[in-house]
Amino acid sequence: MVERNNSPCCKPNDPVCISVNRIFDSARDKDCLEDLRVHLCDCAQEIVDHATAVRCRGVDVICTRITLEEVPFNRGFFQVTIRYFFCVKLEVCVSSGRSMEVEGLAACDKRIILFGSEKDVSVFESDPMNNEFCPKPECLKCDTRPELPLVVVEVAKPICLDTKLVERCRPFGHCCMGADSIPDGLRERFNGNFVDGIGTNNVYVTIGLFSVIRMERQVQLMLPAAQLVLPERDSTPCGTADPCSVFGKMSFPTDQFIPFPEPQRPME
Repeated sequence: MVERNNSPCCKPNDPVCISVNRIFDSARDKDCLEDLRVHLCDCAQEIVDHATAVRCRGVDVICTRITLEEVPFNRGFFQVTIRYFFCVKLEVCVSSGRSMEVEGLAACDKRIILFGSEKDVSVFESDPMNNEFCPKPECLKCDTRPELPLVVVEVAKPICLDTKLVERCRPFGHCCMGADSIPDGLRERFNGNFVDGIGTNNVYVTIGLFSVIRMERQVQLMLPAAQLVLPERDSTPCGTADPCSVFGKMSFPTDQFIPFPEPQRPME
């Protein structure tokens, strides 16, 4: 049996100081990214060159690259540039009615201006992994630039709205990067070497993207404190328990045996 110690470590409503990230500005967006070129590796490009049709099976955001720049004559405002990198899964129809699946990389830049306030101080933090009196040379920094705010980007799973197979000689769509500028970390995710300027066909996709962008800074706040307690439940080991006894305590899953009701349609 667990005994609870009701003696509080601090009086209720006593102010305590905490360090949190305050949201200074935020925005939500619904973007239609039209006709993005899909970069392909050499083996995937060869398959697409023999394609009669192509369709998108799914899109995922695999990473982003976020940069900030101060907006001139507008103190506290920053222009945020976000480069989204998408992994595009394609189903390609080839001869004899066969289909093959390949993956490609698409990218798109988004710019937005948010307010992040100003903080003209340099911030230094201790490193628990390098708690030595004589630090390593690479750990010593000489950087007195003002601290930039933190940008947090949340994205829902993208929706592929359209897929187009276009001859390479035909000018079409847009692309914000070439094959040579693809980061090395992304190259390792795909099988093969990305190619540019070869082949007969290019693939373009239109992607729908829902996102929420926040600009935050670390601040210190005084808040009233509630009572601090320890957990009341024991971590009872279950490795030596009787399996039938454990199963006997489980509730019968009645909802799994009842068909899902048909949703009611709205009245016209």
